[in-house]
Amino acid sequence: MIDLLVVNAKLHNKNQLMQIACSQGKILEVSPKIHDADASMALQTQARKTIDAQGYFVTPPFIDSHFHLDTTLSLGLPRLNQSGTLLEGIKIWGELKPSLTHETVKARAKQLLNWSIAKGNLVIRSHVDTSNESLMAVDVLLELRNEMREFIDLQLVAFPQDGVLRSKNGMARLTCALDKGVDVVGGIPHFERTMADGQASIRLLCELAEQRGLMVDMHCDESDDPHSRHIETLTFETQRLGLQGRVAGSHLTSMHSMDTYYVSKLLPLMAEAKMNCICNPLVNMSIQGRHDTYPKRRGLMRVPELLAARINVSLGHDDVMDPWYPMGTHDMLEVAHMGAHALHMTGVDQQAALFDAVTTNGAKTLNLENYGLEPGCNADMVILQASSKQEAIRLHPARLFVIRRGKVISRMEKANATVTIGTENVNVDFCP
Repeated sequence: MIDLLVVNAKLHNKNQLMQIACSQGKILEVSPKIHDADASMALQTQARKTIDAQGYFVTPPFIDSHFHLDTTLSLGLPRLNQSGTLLEGIKIWGELKPSLTHETVKARAKQLLNWSIAKGNLVIRSHVDTSNESLMAVDVLLELRNEMREFIDLQLVAFPQDGVLRSKNGMARLTCALDKGVDVVGGIPHFERTMADGQASIRLLCELAEQRGLMVDMHCDESDDPHSRHIETLTFETQRLGLQGRVAGSHLTSMHSMDTYYVSKLLPLMAEAKMNCICNPLVNMSIQGRHDTYPKRRGLMRVPELLAARINVSLGHDDVMDPWYPMGTHDMLEVAHMGAHALHMTGVDQQAALFDAVTTNGAKTLNLENYGLEPGCNADMVILQASSKQEAIRLHPARLFVIRRGKVISRMEKANATVTIGTENVNVDFCP
């Protein structure tokens, strides 16, 4: 029995409109539209629910490869970030932590997840701060991961915001978070007291991941300093410990300022180690280059060059309305849109690559199984009011239907305007 049948779906690289048949939370078949009216009627009457995509673009769900659920929607608590800098954001978060409660952190995170679902983001990798002795935020997000698992996948990273070596008992707290069920080993080597401590933290954390069979995702070289080169150490440890494909470097903003000759040596090493890189265009564009006069650096990793070297790159939103970023609705197409501009990736294929960076590339970064629009994949998809990847990035369109395991969990009306010119009403959908 077909639980859900999506008809008249526009899929990437398909000339014909397609049908997607789903049963028991999985995709059964993806086939061209059935032209025989009787056969089509018979198939639709067999399905418990049929959705007419009306020729609109259907995509696997969006993936946010880098986010902070424990800090989200805390803007203004206890004060606003007047300088807009990374360091003031870290200081404000430190001031707020003593007053955090289980209830308030959970309420804000759950509200954000409702936004996420409405935007079609059904997979989020969220870092969770392990610097607090109580590990309260860890407990909150583990609880929320369990409660929301029917609707959204949360992959949690044990993140020592204050530095795993810089803070007292930092390693013990991070290990405890993993014991509680956190999925990924995190780190922040550039925030340790010295470069040597940063390198030591990478070694210790990667060894911990290897011992436990876990993935690694480190805030790495989130700096304008061209000599912040912890990605080199992370790449080396990945090779040494046999962690290829399981390690991600997030931010890597110092790469923007590194000498090009050095980068030409670095990229092949990263490719050999099968590193994953996570760029956060919205937040890094607003935080990096703060010490510059003019010209001001954009402070983003070299995404076109990484992709050319066949290194997997995905994108993250990073923050929404918290001490580091005062804006956002958790729209991953807004992230891709900023990337198109800030990374000089407005070419047709480049825009498609950015769309992949918030979908399929994210699935590779997070080592997801059963992701996509092929038979056997989870019946998770989003119907966008757009016709292609490029149009989706341009329009940030309505998510008409968000489908999880074959069930509709969010709906949105079409976004159209009516312009009145004299006595004539003109429908405007911003499509030529």
